Amino acid sequence: MALRTIRIAGDPVLEKKCREVKEMTPRLQELIDDMFETMYDANGVGLAAPQVGVLKRIVVIDCTGEDPICMINPKVIEQDGQQTGEEGCLSVPGKAGIVTRPQHVKVDCYDRDMNHVILEGEDLLARAMCHEIDHLDGKMYMDLAEGGIHDVSYDYDEEEEEAPRTI
Repeated sequence: MALRTIRIAGDPVLEKKCREVKEMTPRLQELIDDMFETMYDANGVGLAAPQVGVLKRIVVIDCTGEDPICMINPKVIEQDGQQTGEEGCLSVPGKAGIVTRPQHVKVDCYDRDMNHVILEGEDLLARAMCHEIDHLDGKMYMDLAEGGIHDVSYDYDEEEEEAPRTI
């Protein structure tokens, strides 16, 4: 496994639509492992393949640090409710914005072994799913932010607290 470089807003790869994964290969398995390692190292909640420069429809998410999810070719097939809250992105460091997302989503996708699965998410997981799927279509949260984005800085005591995690 290896850390990959996270692309920053303004990089043209983040504005492109990703291609579907037709079959799992050892190279894509390595990419998924690298994406998880990169996401955890950056203290993130989710990461999409274009954020590491790969235009494939692959997303990794872990909202708790203990429940890794890999979604391949994900499509939101159902959504309901609404949540509005602050959202950030590993590709837009030090910034955040207020974004409204569904409270609950159902996603049709494949897992890392190319098994067809339907996943459901609520609250932060629903937000992360929508945020990362947007990346696969070349969209970023900044386009949805109500009132634009703003600088954020998190003050925390490294010995007592973890740093806040970013989608």
